[in-house]
Amino acid sequence: MCCIDTAQLLLDAYLAAIPLELNIKPVPLVLRGRTRHQFIHCSCAEKNCIVRETGVHQSTSKPPSMPPPVISGSRLRLTLLAVTTLVLLVGLTFAATNAIAREAPLYLVAHPDVATRWLNRDTTRAIFAMRQRTWPDGQAVRVFVLSNNNPVHARFTKEQLAVYPHQLQLAWDRMVFSGTGQAPDRVNDQEEMRERVASTPGAIGYLEKEYLDDSVQVISME
Repeated sequence: MCCIDTAQLLLDAYLAAIPLELNIKPVPLVLRGRTRHQFIHCSCAEKNCIVRETGVHQSTSKPPSMPPPVISGSRLRLTLLAVTTLVLLVGLTFAATNAIAREAPLYLVAHPDVATRWLNRDTTRAIFAMRQRTWPDGQAVRVFVLSNNNPVHARFTKEQLAVYPHQLQLAWDRMVFSGTGQAPDRVNDQEEMRERVASTPGAIGYLEKEYLDDSVQVISME
């Protein structure tokens, strides 16, 4: 058997985990990041065979450490954009919260002669939807509202009635078109609201605190 065949036999035996009692040890090689045992070349007599490594460099040093990851320019720009967007969203949320907190509170107001002093939300919603046409004591009610695009009207409907302005408008339109009711009286601003409520018996409306005076009474809501 030639030396090369002997080397191949030893390699096959090692890879097959067959124990062989030889005075030689396989040479660990580092090839493309993987460690393998390989027998390459034999240049001596068959009986006193010495297997040695040829043609491959054996590295005994530690593998080089991986360099730190490098963020590409496009990824860095995306990261900065995401952080900037998040900061802007937080700032806008904070500003909107402060703006809502600074808004003047709204009050339900009525003509001074109205005997009712408080209303719950369901009754108030029914009155402004024109489904209930009297006060709880039987007195006829007259409803005054601002225009749908007025921010005070939007706040009142959402905060006090828990509905949107367009929902109220749909309810009014159905009554008008069906002939079963009528729409409320519209006013141009809060000053006109106060004047009309103060001068109309049974009237109901809403005002911000700065527009309140002794000409109208405040109705408590539960």
